[in-house]
Amino acid sequence: MGSEKIIEEKKQGQALLTDQKEGNHKKLYIESYGCQMNLNDTEIVASILSDEGYNTTHLLEEADLVLVNTCSIREKAEQTVRKRLEKYNAVKKINPAMKVGVLGCMAERLKAKFLEEEKIVDLVVGPDAYKDLPNLLADVSAGRDAVNVILSKEETYGDISPVRLNSNGVSAFVSITRGCDNMCTFCVVPFTRGRERSRDPKSILEEIRGLVANNYKEITLLGQNVDSYLWYGGGLKKDFKNASEIAKATAVDFAQLLDLAATEFPKTRFRFSTSNPQDMSLDVIYTMAKHENICKYIHLPVQSGSTSVLKRMNRQHTREEYIELIDNIRKILPDCALSQDMIAGFCGETEEEHQDTLSLMEYVKYDFGFMFAYSERPGTPAEKRMADDVELAVKKRRLNEIIQLQRAHGNYRMEQFIGKTVEVLIEGTSKKSDAHWKGRNSQNAMVIFPKGDENIGDFVQVLVENCTSATLLGKRA
Repeated sequence: MGSEKIIEEKKQGQALLTDQKEGNHKKLYIESYGCQMNLNDTEIVASILSDEGYNTTHLLEEADLVLVNTCSIREKAEQTVRKRLEKYNAVKKINPAMKVGVLGCMAERLKAKFLEEEKIVDLVVGPDAYKDLPNLLADVSAGRDAVNVILSKEETYGDISPVRLNSNGVSAFVSITRGCDNMCTFCVVPFTRGRERSRDPKSILEEIRGLVANNYKEITLLGQNVDSYLWYGGGLKKDFKNASEIAKATAVDFAQLLDLAATEFPKTRFRFSTSNPQDMSLDVIYTMAKHENICKYIHLPVQSGSTSVLKRMNRQHTREEYIELIDNIRKILPDCALSQDMIAGFCGETEEEHQDTLSLMEYVKYDFGFMFAYSERPGTPAEKRMADDVELAVKKRRLNEIIQLQRAHGNYRMEQFIGKTVEVLIEGTSKKSDAHWKGRNSQNAMVIFPKGDENIGDFVQVLVENCTSATLLGKRA
């Protein structure tokens, strides 16, 4: 699932600020790097520590506890975190009582390095151990190293209501699965986040109820791989085959969960991310067609358009199967937008295999894309077994060709909206102009239009008059 997580650059490393709880006197400074799952985990950590007497702060210098939630997906994120740890330690010299901790995926992978070799942190906490934070902090206070990176078969944090951070108050994320069973050779996630398990649908619907009661208008269901969601009473997805007959008969899959949510909250918009081609059933697509309030947008990472490269990546689908899925989506959901993840220059990629990727893109004409040159991640099967043998200059050229083609297709898709009226959920003021609103349509395109007497969180009909390659421009219809 490697680069399939959508990494929002503007949110990287932002210190989080939550509502201050009266009576809390300790200060927590927390930064996140990586995907939306990580940002969601940070909300869970803030909730746990709020009960331990911590309020968040934006001022590093006044913090009693500094935490950085890390990512192992991209090398850049790892280098950034190291730089941040150096900065924290410089502040620690001035404020020796301050404790520094590393959370998340990188913590799991580099525990020994951080604690023993480099002695740059006081505690290391893996993605399944956040509930252990109070005990770990007690260990630190007693002068002991505090580490818990044990990956769990059960932990889904279903019983913790996350503190909503840096939120626009309109859209929120709800995690439905943790971990991943897809052993893609380029990806470190199964090793850092553990095997896949799903969260009880009752606790998911309960969390959504709370958000709707607080006026959130759009919910994104989140998982490393949402399509393989399967609740049969708890436990790992891979152990489903051993479940009792009654557990199998009453199990809830992703299409059913989506149907439950969209039916109970007809005025709330639903999105989901990330999908995996091998697990996306036609039931999910039919459920999307059945409900107006499920957004017509699917992030459907493919990584390569070449079956031979997909095989080396250990993706569980071929080019032909992916195209068949695209054809079904187009038939059942003609107005559905699609986005991709693409890796240029994976191990052994030939020029012909690269051309297969470009021809697949021509076939699908994606609305949006997330494109990367392959960079080897330590601990992955590819790093252990395959040579990273595509020259950097070739990777860069291929990536550039993919980006240029995506830009052209993005433009083409945006132009299709000109002259049409779309429903937009207002998320806030446009970055470039205080006189304009910004919000997204069902297809996830950003729409900018002049302000009237609307408010943030309103649904508005907008007539699209113009576009750029990623944004629609219009006026109230």
